Amino acid sequence: MHKYAIEILYSSDNDGSIAVVPELPGSSAPGETEEEALNEVKIAIELWLETAEKEGREIPSPLGKALLAELAASRTAGI
Repeated sequence: MHKYAIEILYSSDNDGSIAVVPELPGSSAPGETEEEALNEVKIAIELWLETAEKEGREIPSPLGKALLAELAASRTAGI
């Protein structure tokens, strides 16, 4: 089982949340709440992985905490 970092952001355009999986290009999901976006992105991850496997694409190894630390550092550097 793969465990990828998930980033959940507030979207003022949609007045809701969007969950993004930085390690899986194009993998994201919106939701009215953070919880809804999280549930939806979990489905998106499974679909992304199933499709990649069927197409013979390489499935990236999760970077997990290392990626989250990098994202946090890049966000605070921009303040």
